[in-house]
Amino acid sequence: MSLKSHAKGSPYPSLSPGTLRIYSMRFCPFAQRTRLVLEHKKIPHETINVDLKKKPDWFLERNPLGLVPVLEKTDQVVYESLVCDDYLDQVYPDFPLYPQDAYKKARDGILLETFSQVTTAWYKLLSSGGSDEAGEKFFSVLKTYETALGDRGEFFGGATPSMLDFTAWPWFERSGVLEKVAPKYAITESNFPNIAAWQKRMFELPAVKATMFDTESHLRFFASYKAGAPDYDYGL
Repeated sequence: MSLKSHAKGSPYPSLSPGTLRIYSMRFCPFAQRTRLVLEHKKIPHETINVDLKKKPDWFLERNPLGLVPVLEKTDQVVYESLVCDDYLDQVYPDFPLYPQDAYKKARDGILLETFSQVTTAWYKLLSSGGSDEAGEKFFSVLKTYETALGDRGEFFGGATPSMLDFTAWPWFERSGVLEKVAPKYAITESNFPNIAAWQKRMFELPAVKATMFDTESHLRFFASYKAGAPDYDYGL
């Protein structure tokens, strides 16, 4: 199956009954969250990439918001990354990603809900070109996650990765972009030792290796996106 993006006017790629499909975009961090869960839980699936500037009508029929990820299986459609990931964890119970203990699950839920503060600060730092105001805000919101890792161990899930690890990961994979754009606010062993060590462990996970791009690819895509002509098929 071609990984090239389907754009407006392209025919709907037929879906075999019982096949799980993810509609994605190769460089989208939100879609990567769900691709990580699919890979980690070893869930058979197929991938259809979408041109998010020239969306096919059949994609908008499945998600009127026009965002990825979207999951489809037979006559069932689910979208929004956190909803997709919860759905997968419930329907495919192997390799569970949430703690069984209700209190620990609730604490994970708090960190999942508030992670949007990190993503917002990340994008502001990137778009500002590394301003001190944006950088200080980014470092401020990261402190909660640095402390959480210190309390939990190798991963947010302790000895093994959890939903929180995969929810957070895409932006930390893109740390190399910030190192180029805002080097003063790069994550290092000296300012965020727990996060820095966690990043190294995450890079070794099979699910991360299966879904990641290198820094150069992320930089190329970011440059094309900033120029108003995102190269969704870069590298193909």
